[in-house]
Amino acid sequence: MTSKKVLIIDDDNRNIFALRAVLKAKGYECLAALSAETGIEMMKEDGHVAIVLMDMMMPDMDGYQAMAKMREDEELKDIPVIAVTAQAMMGDRERCLEAGALDYVSKPINVDLLTKMLTKYIG
Repeated sequence: MTSKKVLIIDDDNRNIFALRAVLKAKGYECLAALSAETGIEMMKEDGHVAIVLMDMMMPDMDGYQAMAKMREDEELKDIPVIAVTAQAMMGDRERCLEAGALDYVSKPINVDLLTKMLTKYIG
C-alpha cells in the first residue's frame, strides 16, 4: 500500500490548520512545517512522505529554493510537490512547474481540485 502521508509546508498556521482538517477528513495523514528548512528536515527524518504541498511565498527559503534543494538531494528528489500560491498571476504556474512542481493550486484552495491532484499522484 502506498503512503498517503502529505507534508504541508506553509508559514501560515491558519493555512496548515484548514488544509490538515480537510485532508484528514479525506483519509490522508498530514505532517506540517512552518518553514521550508523544517519541512526538508522532516522529509529526511520521516522517509514516508508521499507528497508535499509547498507554499511558494515564505520568508527565509521560498518554495522555489526549497524545491531546488530537494532536487539536489538523492533521498528527496523523487518526492512529488504540488505548489501552493496566493500569487495566481500569469506565468506563475509555468514557473512552479519549471522549478520542479508536479502541479499547482492557488489560494484559496479549491479542495475538490486538490483532492483530484492527490488521487492522481499518490492514489
